[in-house]
Formats: sequence, C-alpha cells, structure tokens
Amino acid sequence: MSMLQQYRQIEDTIRELSEKLKSLSNDDKLKKEIEFEKKLTALMEQYGKNPRDVLAILDPDNKLAGPARTAAAPVKRARRVKRYKNPHNGDVIETKGGNHKQLKAWKEQYGADTVESWATILD
Repeated sequence: MSMLQQYRQIEDTIRELSEKLKSLSNDDKLKKEIEFEKKLTALMEQYGKNPRDVLAILDPDNKLAGPARTAAAPVKRARRVKRYKNPHNGDVIETKGGNHKQLKAWKEQYGADTVESWATILD
C-alpha cells in the first residue's frame, strides 16, 4: 500500500469517526448518562466515597459482582535440585528432573532405587 493510499484511508476513517462522534453527542441518552456520571462523581466527592464504597452500600452481599472468586489456582511449586553422587566412580550429577541422560544410564545399570539412594536434595 502506498503512502498516499494509506493517508487517504486514515483520512476516511477519521471522517467516519467524526460523524459517529457528532451523532453520539446529539443523543439524548448519552447526555443523560454523562449528566448522571457528573452528579454521581460530585456526590461521591462531597461525601468522600469511592466507587467501591458505593457498591458496598448498594450491594452489601456483592451479588452484582458475579460469582466470588475462590482461592487462586494452586501454584505449581518449583522442583528442587537433586545431587546424585555415584559411589563407584565419584561422578556427580545435579538435576531438577529425572530426564538426564547419565542419570538414566545409572538407573539402568544400578537400578532406580539404588541410584535414588545416592541423591541429596539441595536448596
């Protein structure tokens, strides 16, 4: 798209939006809503209240807010680092999971229970 086409397209969009804005500004419903908002804001300022306070007064059981949020979804805790030290050759592996190539080889060679007994948890 050329710059001139882009310019004209933006110009048309602005013109359309200006027309919509002009028609909205003449709408009686909008005028009433704006007037209500101004009066409500002034009343809240007069009494030192905020929208939450007003909602608490109008809806003490918080029925308008919809279903109450329960506890957030459980957070998955991070895995701890485990250090495996092979007593046969002194090699050390530090990993957070069991998907480690050398660790799998050890488990195949010595058995999973034996290799897990070599583990120490690091913080």
